[in-house]
Amino acid sequence: MTESRRDAIADAAIEIIATEGLRALTHRAIDARLDYPAGSTSYYLRTRQALIEAVVSRLSTRTFVELGADGTTLAPRDADATAGAIAALVVSMAESRPLDHLARYALRIDLVNEPDLHKLITDESPIRQRLLAAAAATLGSVGVPEPHVHAPDLVALVDDLIFDRLTNSKASADPGRVIRAYFRGLVTTRPT
Repeated sequence: MTESRRDAIADAAIEIIATEGLRALTHRAIDARLDYPAGSTSYYLRTRQALIEAVVSRLSTRTFVELGADGTTLAPRDADATAGAIAALVVSMAESRPLDHLARYALRIDLVNEPDLHKLITDESPIRQRLLAAAAATLGSVGVPEPHVHAPDLVALVDDLIFDRLTNSKASADPGRVIRAYFRGLVTTRPT
C-alpha cells in the first residue's frame, strides 16, 4: 500500500472516531468519507484491528513530529523555560490537532474492554514508552530526582491539560502555571 493511501485512510478514520465515535468506524464509512469505491479500505486494511493500528501509528507519528524526534522540544535549559515550552506545546497540540486528541481519548475509553487493542495506546505500547522516555529526560533536565519515577505523572499532566483545553476552553487552566508548580513541587521534594 502506498503511504499516501494509508495516511488518507488513517486520517479519515481519525476524523470519524473524533466526530462520530469509535462505533462509527467501519471500512464502508472510510470509503464513503474518501469517496473511494466500496471495498477499497478493506483491500488495504482488512480488519478493524488493522484500522485501529493505522490510526495509532498515524497519531504517534504526528505527535513525535511535533515533539521533535528526540523530545528536545521539551527540554530547554531551566525549569521555567521547560514549563513554558511544555505549556506552548499543550496549546499548540490542542489548537492544531484537536481531532487527533479527541480520537485518542475516544480510543482510550472505547477500547478499555478490548485488551488486545487497548494495549496499543497504554503504557505497553512503543509510542507510550517513547513519551515516557522523553518525559523522564525532561524531568532530569530540570533537576527532578528519580525522573523515571515521575515520568508517567508528567505525561498524564500534559494529557489532562490538553483534554482541559479541548473540552473547556473558556475556563481552561493556565498550563504554564500548572507545570511550573508541578516542577517546583518535585524539585523541592527530596526522596525519602
